[in-house]
Amino acid sequence: MKGLLLVLTLLLLAAVQAFSQATFSGYMFGDYYFNAARDTMFNHTAPANSALNSAAPGPNSMQAFQFRRIYFTMDDKISDNFQARFRLEADQAATPGVTGPTANTSTGAIGSADELLSGKVAPFIKEANLTWKNIFEGSNAIFGLQLTPGFALSEAAWGYRFLEKTLMDQKGLVPSVDLGASLKGKLASDGTVNYWLMIANNDVSGTLPENNKFKRYYANLQVWPVTNLQATAYVDYNAAPEISNLAKTATVNNSTVTGAVFVGYGKSALISPEPTDYNFGAEVFVQSQQNGYKNSSGELASKNGLGFWVYGQYYFMPDLGVVARYDHYDPNTGSDLAAKYDSRNYALGGLVYKPDKNVYISPNVIWESYETPANGVSIDASVTARVTVWFIFL
Repeated sequence: MKGLLLVLTLLLLAAVQAFSQATFSGYMFGDYYFNAARDTMFNHTAPANSALNSAAPGPNSMQAFQFRRIYFTMDDKISDNFQARFRLEADQAATPGVTGPTANTSTGAIGSADELLSGKVAPFIKEANLTWKNIFEGSNAIFGLQLTPGFALSEAAWGYRFLEKTLMDQKGLVPSVDLGASLKGKLASDGTVNYWLMIANNDVSGTLPENNKFKRYYANLQVWPVTNLQATAYVDYNAAPEISNLAKTATVNNSTVTGAVFVGYGKSALISPEPTDYNFGAEVFVQSQQNGYKNSSGELASKNGLGFWVYGQYYFMPDLGVVARYDHYDPNTGSDLAAKYDSRNYALGGLVYKPDKNVYISPNVIWESYETPANGVSIDASVTARVTVWFIFL
């Protein structure tokens, strides 16, 4: 029965593609990984951004094969002016060694929300949108579940999403997709100055019904001053319901502002049909949440986060190169004790081998270190060795 359903599904897809202007595409990436080093007390003494939400999750000596992303996409050219996209995503990378979204009684860990109660991988809707091309000269309007301006441009420049997310994405500071409306296009006819504006629900999953009036407002400006060199300036305002002050006698603002600047040179081999041998860039961001935490004096204070990341890639042969990256993240830069001891550093390095135009294989190592907590007991760095594979299957 399952085989018959598969055959019927493939026949349906073939018929849709034959008699419409729809195109289908898909790609996957995953790893074999081995956690070579972990602090035995890590889960108890880790900074506020807990161990299982870190860039290198799982206990020491944990090893497994995993798919971190599987994408299946349909793009339909409805007409010369309208285009629709529908994309499904599935992954199993949120909490290696933890099954299902229920709490683990021994560790308190929460499984991936993308998993079924059984722990099996479940696909979900990643994008579902309609684009009105050239709604006016040089600009497109998009409605629906779509990419946000937060890091889509820096991620495309980095190009190695299959190795790691951008830093703001990794820490969950800005949604990668959101349900709303956007306008993007050219401010200069030659494409050297571009803009991207968006208003959306600020729903990270993008699929939950909205339950309040508060929205997130995004804006991004991109400039190409010379060939292969780009710079972007990004800002968003995340309106939020007011919260009670500590005395519960009044309400205070709890909204968040995020800003970022990115500079990059080159074109990634995974993104561009005409990649450059060299590809490098850097991004810095700040995020301020009003009344975001209780300080050492017992008062509500603004929570100000800061982060930056730099990357570089070089192909010394057409099908073989090296890639490296370094991140620093401090979720709260305040000087009082309640804001200290929570920063972390992350580094990634590896080879990238391209045996086929649609296949990449990367042996790589990731390392993460942690600021020493207030108790003075340092946390040993986490080290994970991986062999990562990325390939287009459709």
